Amino acid sequence: MKERVDVLLVEKGFYETREKAKRAIMAGLVIINDKKIDKPGTSIKIDEEPLIRVKGDACKYVSRGGLKLEKAISVFNMDFQDKIVLDVGSSTGGFTDCSLQNGAKFVYAVDVGTNQLDWKLRNDERVKSLENMHIKDLTLNDLDNRKVDYIVMDVSFISITKVIEHLIKYFDKETKLMALIKPQFEVGKENIEKGGIVKDSKKHLMAIEMVVEEAKKSGLRLKGLDFSPITGTKGNVEYISLFELGEDNSQINIEAVVKLGKNLGGAI
Repeated sequence: MKERVDVLLVEKGFYETREKAKRAIMAGLVIINDKKIDKPGTSIKIDEEPLIRVKGDACKYVSRGGLKLEKAISVFNMDFQDKIVLDVGSSTGGFTDCSLQNGAKFVYAVDVGTNQLDWKLRNDERVKSLENMHIKDLTLNDLDNRKVDYIVMDVSFISITKVIEHLIKYFDKETKLMALIKPQFEVGKENIEKGGIVKDSKKHLMAIEMVVEEAKKSGLRLKGLDFSPITGTKGNVEYISLFELGEDNSQINIEAVVKLGKNLGGAI
């Protein structure tokens, strides 16, 4: 199976748009399997994970997803030093890489896909890759029966309201969940506009509130909320959120966060 290089770079999170990827390729910044690529339309075999390197001001993580967790760590004052992390929906490994760069002792990288995790992380002794694994099928034994300090989650094509209940068995009183809320996967197809964009602020508010309510059913309360520093691949504004065990006493103004994301030039 093959994929265009410009499309692949966006899918892997190196660039936000194909246009940006094309410019980087034409500037000679993209190297795949130790070969410089200079044509955006070049097709690359993806049956085995290609080794992608980008020169210049590329993201410091294996994918730009790491930037989302980086902001969460900062605004939510998360301390990853010597912590055990469960990365749900690890994909290329942006969250895993960010966790390690912020001091995590070990990361369990879980994904339903195959051969997505970056080669660097596959070969890191601090990472256990759990591929072809749906979170509902994960067991404590898969995590070596270790306590999890942080769960970080970035899943696509599924509502996280259907995932949260499967995470509770990994919680203790100190465990925190940083979940990326993606309105485009929460509001239903009937609320998604042309190009896969959710523009209506009310739909963003609805998406977040649905996640918060579902979390309550599992005994989790919203501890923090902010907008993601970067949009999704199609331009959707997304949200970083922090949950912990406990009764809901949140004073977070969800509507204000949605409005702030809109005012800063997101997709809304």
